Formats: sequence, C-alpha cells, structure tokens
Amino acid sequence: MGKKKIIVAITGASGSIYAKLLLDNLQLLSAQIEKVGVVMSDNAKEVWQFELGNDDYKQYSFDFYQKMDFNAPFASGSAKYDTMIIIPCSMGTLGRIAHGISNDLISRAADVVLKERRKLIAVVRDTPFSLIHLNNMKVVTEAGGIICPANPSFYNLPKTIADVAQTVVSRVIDLAGLSQDSYRWNE
Repeated sequence: MGKKKIIVAITGASGSIYAKLLLDNLQLLSAQIEKVGVVMSDNAKEVWQFELGNDDYKQYSFDFYQKMDFNAPFASGSAKYDTMIIIPCSMGTLGRIAHGISNDLISRAADVVLKERRKLIAVVRDTPFSLIHLNNMKVVTEAGGIICPANPSFYNLPKTIADVAQTVVSRVIDLAGLSQDSYRWNE
C-alpha cells in the first residue's frame, strides 16, 4: 500500500475538537502519509479559537493553504491527492459541494476529488438536519462522497470529551484507509 496524500479542510461548523484530534492522529500516522495539505476557512479559525481557546492549528507541520489559493496542488486532479476529509463540514460547504459551486479552495478541492473518483469524507456537524441538508447529503453520496456525521459512540466508555470526539475521528481514519489502533466492538 502506497503512502496517502490527504487534504484536510476545516470549516466554521462547531466541532473544532474533531479537526484538532484528526491533525494529532495524522501526525502519529505519518509513516503511512506522504503529504497532508490543510485549508481552513476564516470562520474555522474563529471557531477553533472560541471552542479550544488557542490557535494551535498554527503549530502543525503540515502544508497550510489559504482559502482562496487556487494554486494549491490539490486544486487540480493532476496532484493525485487521494483523500479529502472535511472536518467539521458546515452545511453551507456541503451545499456548495453538492451543487458544484467551487468558489473557494475547499469547494474546489472537493469538486476535484469527486470528479477524479477519489475519496471525499464529509464530517457533517449540524443538528437537526433539514430536508435541504438531507438532499445535499444524498447528492454528495450519489457523486461518490462519504457522509460521516459527527455522531460519537459510547460503547468504549469514554471518560473525557476528547475520548468521545476520538470515536468519530477513529472512524474517519478508518474510512481514509489508514491503519490505527482504536477500540473495536467486541475485539
């Protein structure tokens, strides 16, 4: 199995802990990864600061790109990034992806990943879902994307908020095709 080239997009939906834990986990799994490109919306930076009380996203050694940087390698299918994870994925971002509106790097990269038949994982974080949200999830799924709601599990008896959030991140890592040690039901 070759090393993965992964795009991580972080939008302004609540749930910055999911993005932080994913970036932490990707650092630990670096032997399986060739490259990680990260793009954050302006709202994502504000929500991270509000929810986590820091701007530690600046401390990661991944390649960061501005939201309007269409010169980022993954703005084209020729760069061969094989997986894109949008975590958390706002409903506005999902709607733009579902309708082919590539007005920033996040939506353009998602458009590229889908057209190239690569893996798009959208960790949607809103509740409740409106019919518009559900229809957009259906459209993205029919286009080949994976909708992975940020719905944690509790059968591993988590003790902290991070433990709860890690159940979602572990599922995302599995969906991305990376090997990890994590709780498995009845194993």
